[in-house]
Amino acid sequence: MSKLTNIPQIQNFIKYRFLLKELIIRDLKVKYKRSILGVFWTLLNPLFYMVILNLVFSTIFTTNISNFPVYLLCGSLLFGFFSEGTSSAMTSVYSNASLLTKVYIPKYLFPFSKIIFSLVNLFISLVALVVVMLFTDTPFHPTMWWFIIPIVYLFIFSLGIGLLLSCAAVFFRDLTHLYGIVLTALQFLTPLFYPVDILPEYIKPYVEANPIYQAIYMLRQLVLYNQFPTFMQHLNMFIYSLAVILLGLFLFYKKQDRFVLYA
Repeated sequence: MSKLTNIPQIQNFIKYRFLLKELIIRDLKVKYKRSILGVFWTLLNPLFYMVILNLVFSTIFTTNISNFPVYLLCGSLLFGFFSEGTSSAMTSVYSNASLLTKVYIPKYLFPFSKIIFSLVNLFISLVALVVVMLFTDTPFHPTMWWFIIPIVYLFIFSLGIGLLLSCAAVFFRDLTHLYGIVLTALQFLTPLFYPVDILPEYIKPYVEANPIYQAIYMLRQLVLYNQFPTFMQHLNMFIYSLAVILLGLFLFYKKQDRFVLYA
């Protein structure tokens, strides 16, 4: 442990950890400023989303998914975390250009704070999942207490994507518009409200290889199906997460000295 703390990057992170905390608190205050319900919207939004889609798929379309509300929430909560975190991380560096040009601040703190802020929102939103499980008489399996595992994998993966996007967006501002289109396509290509079995066989392997879907499927296994993810599932998510976070850190550190020129 002492050897790790001697690494300059980790020493720098420890030194500025209080600034990271203040950035997260600032985002919380800004998001719920002048809101009557405040943080309760973090609970209400996924509940309203679930109710609307549940009505649509129970009246207009038909679905053979058992316990659809919980199935849907497991997917929408994790995808919402990824979408919100990476989108806000993407603009975090150049939107704080005024700070970068005045004082020294480790630039990685900005995308870090956005992803952690979204993680805080996710944990609050999980209360909505518990409420829906109670109302739908969903059994509380022992495996559900391991729900943190897919969240940790997705957090690391999202952090890597956030670092990549925040770096690229400084030099290519059109990315902020393009990424919205990518997220829309990704939302429909990720089985959030439909089973993966209905997909054509030639598409299914690509969808199943999606790390976001892998995290969602792991959460559904733990919460709904009383199953532990297999060793290969863990290995795949570990490799995906590690590869993306290392790539994100490498490119971010390589390009960060030029941010001031373009921000």
